[in-house]
Amino acid sequence: MPKRVLTGVVVSDKNEKTVTVRVDRRMSHPIYKKTIQRSKKYAAHDEKEQFKVGDKVQIIESKPISKTKRWAVVYE
Repeated sequence: MPKRVLTGVVVSDKNEKTVTVRVDRRMSHPIYKKTIQRSKKYAAHDEKEQFKVGDKVQIIESKPISKTKRWAVVYE
């Protein structure tokens, strides 16, 4: 099974080797059928600590790195 890849924006880089990435998605409201935007934050592993707040990054599923980290930043 292929690993999921998500695109988002770095919203925090305060932790060591970790960035918080906000991933936005658009969905249709089940009753009103209006397109709405939902977001979710993921803790992602950043080994080289090269990404800063505002950077657009891609994250990929990985094995559990810590209690909350299950994603890693894709280096391009």
